[in-house]
Amino acid sequence: MRLPNRRSAVRVLKRAAWWGGGIIGVILLIAGGAIYGLLHGSLPQLDGKTHLVGLSAPVTVTRDKHGVPTITAKSALDAVQVLGYLHAQDRFFQMDLLRRAPAGEVAALAGPAAVEHDRSRRLFRMRAVAEQVLRNLPDKQRALIEAYTLGVNQGLAALTVRPFEYLLLRQEPARWRPEDSILVIFAMYFDLQDETDAREQALAVMHAALPPALYRFLTPAGTAWDAPMKGKPLAPPPIPGPDIIDLSKQPPRKTAAVRIPPPAPVAGSNNWAVAGERTATGAALLASDMHLHLGVPPIWYRAQLVFPGSAPSHEVFDTTGVTLPGAPGIVAGSNGHVAWGFTVAYGDWADLVTVEPDPKDPDRYLTPEGYKPFEDHRETIKVNGAPDVTMNVRDTIWGPVIGKTPDGEPMAVHWAGAQPGATNLEIWNLQSAHDVDGALDIAERTGIPAQNFVVAGADGHIGWTIAGRIPKRIGSYDPSLPASWANGTNGWDGWIKPGDYPRIVDPDGGFVWTANNRTVGGRALKLLGNGGYALGARAQQIHADLESINGKATPADMLAIQLDDRARFLTRWHDLLLRLLTPEALAGHERRVAFRRYVASWGGRAATDSVGYRLVRAFHDYVRSEVLALLTAPCRKADPEFKLPALRQFEGSLWELVEQQPPNLLDPRYKSWNDYLLAAVDAVIGDLWQPDGGLEHRTWGQENTVAVRHPLSRAVPLLSPWLDMPVLELPGDDDMPRVQGTDFGASERMAVAPGDEVHGIFELPGGESGNPLSPFYGDQFMAWATGKPTPFLPGPEKYRMVFEPANAGSGNAL
Repeated sequence: MRLPNRRSAVRVLKRAAWWGGGIIGVILLIAGGAIYGLLHGSLPQLDGKTHLVGLSAPVTVTRDKHGVPTITAKSALDAVQVLGYLHAQDRFFQMDLLRRAPAGEVAALAGPAAVEHDRSRRLFRMRAVAEQVLRNLPDKQRALIEAYTLGVNQGLAALTVRPFEYLLLRQEPARWRPEDSILVIFAMYFDLQDETDAREQALAVMHAALPPALYRFLTPAGTAWDAPMKGKPLAPPPIPGPDIIDLSKQPPRKTAAVRIPPPAPVAGSNNWAVAGERTATGAALLASDMHLHLGVPPIWYRAQLVFPGSAPSHEVFDTTGVTLPGAPGIVAGSNGHVAWGFTVAYGDWADLVTVEPDPKDPDRYLTPEGYKPFEDHRETIKVNGAPDVTMNVRDTIWGPVIGKTPDGEPMAVHWAGAQPGATNLEIWNLQSAHDVDGALDIAERTGIPAQNFVVAGADGHIGWTIAGRIPKRIGSYDPSLPASWANGTNGWDGWIKPGDYPRIVDPDGGFVWTANNRTVGGRALKLLGNGGYALGARAQQIHADLESINGKATPADMLAIQLDDRARFLTRWHDLLLRLLTPEALAGHERRVAFRRYVASWGGRAATDSVGYRLVRAFHDYVRSEVLALLTAPCRKADPEFKLPALRQFEGSLWELVEQQPPNLLDPRYKSWNDYLLAAVDAVIGDLWQPDGGLEHRTWGQENTVAVRHPLSRAVPLLSPWLDMPVLELPGDDDMPRVQGTDFGASERMAVAPGDEVHGIFELPGGESGNPLSPFYGDQFMAWATGKPTPFLPGPEKYRMVFEPANAGSGNAL
């Protein structure tokens, strides 16, 4: 529930008083009014004038009806200082969590419940890394952060009441420091990469416990769903024969199989570009929807930045898009010349290193320079409301020791995100890019979590490359498994040089597209590696949608693809069920008859009212879980703590099993694969059947009910009506363009042609403000939820604020 003004707040409080009754209600009314008056002081000033220390010239901020700001400044430093001011006033608690999370400092704010989270982050000592990154930045980039920091602290100080979250937690917000903006970038590394290389740890157990042919069958590099921009689909490995594994010779299990959940949604996104020759305006079109966990406030903060460049040209840069609260600049957007967006590139950005202790001294280990002592760091975790917690981090020259290999040897992790050379602020320069080639050059120098970078030009050109540092591996080791780096021939030798990155410009067909899938093959794929990239089903559907556009493409066509919830991925499983449920299989099974009826009328979409879609999805997931549980049983025997990695490409191998039905890989409890698949149908029916309604109410919407919540409401559910977005049943799923889970999905939707931003589209799952009393708290949410197109550019001016220098003549120039 939003409280946009005092009148509506009083109405809410009066209702509370009426229900409370008598004197209790009056007390609540008075207390509530006092609380409202107090919290109102945490809202920012929207109109008028104020002074800021550090500005070189006045800065104007206009806001539209949604509170989206346009910042017009005389220099880049002035623009980012005011951006920091706005971020602090609208989103400081979010910024605070973003800096604390990678540093392992959340417990100091949230208490004992966050200690284990902080332990996992302290392994990498990221605050120390952030300080080193800051020291290494070029002067211009460090100046941006310092100006931004100045703005943040002045914006926070200008609030007459601290943000409401700190009132509830009974804490004071800590001042922003320059290295905190680096930590915010690190927060995205943790969100988008596998910092402990858990996937590789699990693969190591599988590699040790399973026959080689079965290991390859479970971990293929691709499937018929592949949709790379360069290269061909990769065929799955052959099914292992009975000489390798024969389940029929094993005794039937006496207990239920371990239920293996389907892979978690891929943090990553869709993006694509359409060349000008295929668009309505002749400018290339960009579409971008970044998939992340959804919360209140949303991860992104919309803004338009307008400022002149340096001498001699003094060209005015005008960029609109999304910013990340806590960091300066536009992350993704359009500057009139180029528009750009990102998806996570699931390359291999971490390696496990086998550590060889000195047989004579366990506190030493072998390095290329001989035996060296481990570095032990004592980390103290501050805990709100409880004693401090201390932990020891044992470090090597490659990274922290995180466990043991299947052979029992110590194991360290070498992760790109923890390397100081991996991070910089080069992304800022995209605001001044004039063409596709220039933008690609900037992307290859950018220090962010490695991303698929797609760019569209006003002149019609399009392109793709990787933004972020790519490790330069040397030696002959297999980077998907732990290996020793002690002899100096294996490991990383810095980073791939810009210019040596894989790059695609103006391909035949007029499209570039990515969806966290394998984008390339051959040498380029070897360079990037396989970090668990997504099944290509989503990317394949996007490409097919692009090919099917009638006439010249428009932003509306891009949004239609982003909202495409057709179930192409599950269609063959739907057809399998209809073939399986023959009249003979249905005879005497009323529940199977009902099941088939819903499957037959499923509609072919992940629609909220579809029972059939939910049943097909549940059947697929059940079969996948059962098969994987059987085939990976030796892994759990070898390691009781074993957790199966996502194995997203196993879909190709699974379908081969279902089609070919090899007797040696059939669960020995069944006489035939048909018997097994019918048992899977019955198991799904058993899970979902309701005594009073059968399957009638088991819609996909009932399963896919989306709750976008504030962090505090998760801890205190009574706050939910005031802090959370409306709970809705929404269409969409994982392996289709409209990715949607219960708390996961498009963190924004953008469709725009550079130079024609006025006709672009933008959607945000929330609002600009993190204050529930603000009219901008969740006002954009319903348009996002329903897929209603809203303008890319800020709308007409509704509010105007002028920031003037408090120390005229101080001179910020960049």
